[in-house]
Amino acid sequence: MADKAPMPHRRDAIPPRPAQPQARGQWPQARHYAALDLGTNNCRLLIVRPQGAGFTVVDAFSRIVRLGEGLAASGRLSDAAIERTVAALKICSEKLRRRNVALSRAVATEACRRASNGADFIARAYAETGIHLDIISAEEEARLAVLGCHALIEPGEGPALVFDIGGGSTELVLVDTRGPAPVVLDWHSAPWGVVSLTESTGHGEGPDGRAASYARMREVVAESFAAFARRLPRGIERPRLLGTSGTVTTLASVHLGLSHYDRAAVDGLIVPAASMRRISSDLAAMDLAERSALPCIGTERADLVVAGCAILETILDLWPAERLGVADRGIREGILRRLIENGA
Repeated sequence: MADKAPMPHRRDAIPPRPAQPQARGQWPQARHYAALDLGTNNCRLLIVRPQGAGFTVVDAFSRIVRLGEGLAASGRLSDAAIERTVAALKICSEKLRRRNVALSRAVATEACRRASNGADFIARAYAETGIHLDIISAEEEARLAVLGCHALIEPGEGPALVFDIGGGSTELVLVDTRGPAPVVLDWHSAPWGVVSLTESTGHGEGPDGRAASYARMREVVAESFAAFARRLPRGIERPRLLGTSGTVTTLASVHLGLSHYDRAAVDGLIVPAASMRRISSDLAAMDLAERSALPCIGTERADLVVAGCAILETILDLWPAERLGVADRGIREGILRRLIENGA
């Protein structure tokens, strides 16, 4: 595996502010905002309180629900996946109630966009949890991800590429960073995420089988990126690249040699692209048991991480940055920025 990085480069979007003392009795009156992102693989909730130019996290929840499990074959959300997801949403609903949230938004992405019973699931989730999920378009998904993480883009000239590897799709966004807020120049959504690509391609047996399976994944993803790749500008002196997803945060954890996931160490990290490629090829060559034994991967991610590696390496092929920025923030933070700006 890759060597540990003793002196990681970092960029922080919002400089930490000293905590402001508040009497305990004032907390119930603090205005709270919440964002829930229900993806193909994860259900993630963030509840915050505005503070200065940013916000402070009050509560959070994250669970791998695999809502899109089996969707590629059946075209439907399975009963088991729905049960897992509704159970997670009930926990989120209780947190929202307990925190007395003033404004919130909950969104659903590729699995619900694609499933023939997506609308039925949305109706059941609302009936049982009180949470209304908006099924957003791939374009809005891409724009929210950029809004949530763009402050971690390294300074530099020329456009930057931001990507979000999800469970059911991958969004690529080319942005102009010259102004105070990023301007989207072009974007692309490919129908391959860690769940959909894994289910479509599968895993090979033995070293040769695993190598062949990984090569197929790379080919499938490259084909889905081809039209966007042809539109990308050429001759960028120092391409800048920022990724927001479980794939990049997991690989960054492996790069750092962490024994357990640490958001403070990962969010804002700058990693050499060569290290991410090396880790990706190492993981792709391992069997399931070997990947499961690695800290920060474990049994929950072991079967899906290889597909994420294949997508990441293909992105590095079309946008050959020397360094990769890592963001543990994205859609939820983008939603929150909009809510706070409009609700202040």
